[in-house]
This record gives sequence, structure tokens and C-alpha cells, in this order.
Amino acid sequence: MDLTSIRNPQFLKKMSKEELIQLSGDIRQFLINELSVTGGHIGPNLGVVELTIALHKVFNSPKDKFLWDVGHQSYVHKILTGRACEFATLRQYKGLCGFPKRTESEHDVWETGHSSTSLSAAMGMATARDLKKSKEYIIPIIGDGALTGGMALEALNHIGHEQKDMIVILNDNEMSIAPNVGALHSILGRLRTAGKYHWVKDELETLLKKVPAVGGKLAFTAERVKDGLKYMFVTGMFFEDLGFTYLGPVDGHNFDDLFENLHYAKKTKGPVLVHVITKKGKGYLPAESDKIGTWHGTGPYKIESGDFIKPESAPIGWSKLVSDTVLKLAREDERIVAITPAMPVGSKLEKFQQEFPDRMYDVGIAEQHAATMAAGLATQNMKPFLAIYSTFLQRAYDQVVHDICRQNLNVFIGIDRAGLVGADGETHQGVFDIAFLRHIPNMVLMMPKDENEGQHMVYTALQYNDGPIAMRYARGNGLGVPLDKELRQLPIGKWEVLKEGDDAVILTFGTTIPMAIEAAACLEKQGISVEVVNARFIKPLDEEMLHAIFASERPVLTIEEAVLQGGFGSAVLEFAADHRYYQTIIDRMGIPDRFIEHGSVSKLLEEIELTTTDVVKRIEQLVQSKQRGLEVR
Repeated sequence: MDLTSIRNPQFLKKMSKEELIQLSGDIRQFLINELSVTGGHIGPNLGVVELTIALHKVFNSPKDKFLWDVGHQSYVHKILTGRACEFATLRQYKGLCGFPKRTESEHDVWETGHSSTSLSAAMGMATARDLKKSKEYIIPIIGDGALTGGMALEALNHIGHEQKDMIVILNDNEMSIAPNVGALHSILGRLRTAGKYHWVKDELETLLKKVPAVGGKLAFTAERVKDGLKYMFVTGMFFEDLGFTYLGPVDGHNFDDLFENLHYAKKTKGPVLVHVITKKGKGYLPAESDKIGTWHGTGPYKIESGDFIKPESAPIGWSKLVSDTVLKLAREDERIVAITPAMPVGSKLEKFQQEFPDRMYDVGIAEQHAATMAAGLATQNMKPFLAIYSTFLQRAYDQVVHDICRQNLNVFIGIDRAGLVGADGETHQGVFDIAFLRHIPNMVLMMPKDENEGQHMVYTALQYNDGPIAMRYARGNGLGVPLDKELRQLPIGKWEVLKEGDDAVILTFGTTIPMAIEAAACLEKQGISVEVVNARFIKPLDEEMLHAIFASERPVLTIEEAVLQGGFGSAVLEFAADHRYYQTIIDRMGIPDRFIEHGSVSKLLEEIELTTTDVVKRIEQLVQSKQRGLEVR
């Protein structure tokens, strides 16, 4: 079938099972072919092909509402709702978004890139439906990994209590990005082997009706017997006890099984949970045999071999540099413990896990728990390293404030994917962490200019004993600089001058250092001498250096790959205001006050005017303004 000819999912209503099976194969081959060029979340989408087709055949989108939790498994949904023709632009600048996007289609009713939000949103939509007295079905689709998120469990509790009509699809593929962990995962494991729960339950109820229930102690004993039998024979009481009708386990690749249970769910009052078992990566052997999450989301790859297409030689990746340095130090200090919320692969902690399995904790999709667990470790004189993406640290904000910083505990937070991340887009851009961390008392925040300084910062963080300390580092690879053999501590709050200059000063750090150095070199050719400062400590500021800079009355430009509101530049402005440096011209460059969508980082930097060319223009304007001010005086 020509998938690019699809305009809406109504064509599925007339298709036979055999035609649906053929369509499933066509979609899988389409995804394998397209994503080999663009990259993307191939594993999750290959696993939900039949499930997505079945949902669109049984229900009527967009009247019936599909809420894709996390959203990276929505590619099949996009194909069936008329967007196959756009897949060549997937996750590219101005192209098709890799997550549901309400502005893309009326069939995308909920936007998400973070896990565990669909059930709460579904509760809101179901409540609105009932208040408006309309009749549509509300169908959140949530993975077994996302179900471990605290927010999802809060929503399950509320939905069950309110007894809202809702059909929750639990897509259980035994993995989120990495293999799932935790007690809830074990419950789902028992359910997978329990057979068809609702048929077992019906047979048990028939049996239990025969248990005599006369007065007094005998009646009480009969109820105990009933409860005991239920828990003995049926391991799926968890969701029933929360107030849900549980259906499953359902073979997520068998249309007969899917249709039978989805139609049963449509006829059932109150909240229903349909437990669907799927195979992540199904239909493509390299993805299907993946056990650690490598094929969850990828760049381009060779279809025949499954080899990823990467530069032959590239500098060490930031995540690997940080984790390798932590591992090196952990060999010397048994107090060092690593914690990650479901990202051991992304944070490159596999080697740490292999070498120190009793000191490495993947807590699942539970960022709040990860942060407070780290705080608890720190109270006992341990040295916790919390490896967490910038965009996911947002979910643990209160725990950082209340549990880590307020108690001034020695927790080292490794803020991975800080700055623009590119293809994953607005839900994953790591641009808010400076603004939401720097105002918290006791916090130290830093970002290295290169890998060598990065390893010294890791060492500094794990030697620091005066409270919490966080290090930002970017997605991707470093610059390829040589690494010192001996690690050393950096003085907290001290910057370094990378280039002297008389006419203006650039204050920046991390990924924008090369941009500043290049701009300064361009300006030197025009006779403009610019000082470039590696402001590697975002908090505390190097106040001694700032006093010297402002006393010279040279124009100052701050640059950051983070939001301007409340960011590093704001901190410099506050310092200038507090010390009444009113004669100094200060300008700021950074992320504007809007969400930045997907695309290559270079394209996004051009769009927001954060390039070498833009830095040169800003400095020229600042120097001209300074000269005009002198003329006026």
C-alpha cells in the first residue's frame, strides 16, 4: 500500500484482517527505510504497529482521544493520520516533529516528550467530557516504564476513585529506554504469565458463589476464603484494587486478541486497563534483539547490517567523559555511588554498573525519588553522583530545593544534555536549568569549556564537601583536546581569561566558548580588541574579576546556550546593579523567551541569532555605543 496516500484513518474500517496484516508489514518496512536516513525512535514504533492500527480501527479519532504517553511511539499514528509523506523531514528543522504536536494534526490531542503525563491529562479530558455531557472515548496509551513514574500512579489512584469511563492501554514491552526496574515491573512480569485474566476471574467468581455465606464467623471465614482464592489464582489484582477492570494480558501483535479486548473494553463501564504485551523493535532483527536500549532512539543506520552511521573518528562524548571520570574516582573512594532515573545507557553508566553493581542504582522513571535518594545517601557521608538530563531535572525541582539544597547536602548532580539538543525538540532542550538552579541557596553550578576542564570539574565536584554542586555538559562529543593524567581541583567560583582585550569583554562558558574565541579573532582583524573570559562557574560568580571588568568600563557581552530570563546574563546584570556599575554597557545573548522546536543545533542557533557572526555584530554595536557615550561626555 502507498502509505503516502493516506489522509485519515477511516480507510481501516473496511479492511479485512489479512489486509491489516499486510498493512502492518508495509508500515514496518516504511519505518525501517525512512528512519535509516533520518534516525528516530525506531524500537518503540516497530513495537506498536498492530496496536495502533487496532486502536484506529475500533475507535474514531479525533472524536475519540488518543493520548500517547512520552509520545516517541506515535510514528504509526502519524502515518495513519496522513503524515507519511512528511517522514523525510522527521525531527529536522521545520519538519515533522518526533512527538505528538497539536499544531500538526487534529488527531494529536496531547503533546508530550516526558513520561507519565497521559493519565492525568486523560482524567482532565474525561472530566471535561462528562461536564459537557458528550460521549467520546478517552484512551491514554502508556508504557510499562512510564507507569513507574509517580505522577502516573497518582493519576491511577484518582481515576480509580472517581470511576471515570476511560480505557487505559498499558503497552508492556518490558523496557522504557533501558530495561525496566522495580517492584511494579515484577507485578507486570507475573501478569504476563497469568493468561487471560478476565476469563480466569469470571470462572473464579462462579466458583466462589458456591462458597456458603451464612451468619457469624462462617460468613467471615467464607469471605477470607474468597479473598485468598483470588490472590492465589490471580496475580492481577493490583489494578482491580485500584478500581480498574483489568483485561489481559493481550497479544499486542494479534489482531483477533486486540479486537476482542478493545470491544470488551468499549462495553465496560468505569475505568478499564487493557494490558497489551508487545515486542519493542518487532520486525527488524537488530532492534528486536536489543536488550539494553540501544535501538530505542538512533541516528541513521545501515538497514542490512544494523550498523550505525557515525564519523569514523570523533572526540570522546561528554556523557562518557563524565561517567569514566566518576568511575575512575569510585575505584579510589568507595563512598561514591551513581544514581540515574532510567538512563544508564544515555548517561554511559554501563561500565560503572558492571564494575560496581552494588553502588549503581537505576531507579526507573522516578526523577523525584532519584534526587531525594541522593540526598539520603549524602546524609550518611556517601558521595552520590546523580546523572540526569537537564530536561528531566525539571521534574525533580522541589526535591533539589527542599531535600538537597535546603539541607546543604553533598550531592553531585551531573546535568547531561544541557543546552540545545536538536532533533528531540522543545520537550528536550536543556535550556532552563541555569534559571531554575542559580537562585537556590547553597548551590554551586559550573560548566566546562572542554573535556580536560570537564574531568577536573568532576574531580572538583567529588572532592567538594560544602554542599550541593552541579555540572552542566552538552549532548554529543567534546572538542578533542588532550587530557591531563593527573586530576586537580579547580578553585570554586574562579574564572579564567582565555584572551586579553582592551575594547570589550565577552563572558561565556561551555559550548559557546569556541564561538566567542572565533568572534574575537574576527574582531581583532577590524582593530577591535576583545577579552574572552571562561566564566566556568555560573554560580558563584567570580566577583573579584567582575569588579575589575566593570571598573574598566569596557562594554560587556554575556553569552549562554540557555534562557535569558533568570540566566547567567541576568546574574551579571544583578551584580552590576547591586554594585552600582551604571557606566558599563551590558548586553546579553542566549535563548529567547519562547520554546525552541526541533532541528539541527546549528540551524537552531542561526534561527535565534546565536552564532559567531551575531556575536561580532553585537560587539561592534557595543563598541560603537561606548564611543558615542564618550563623545557625549
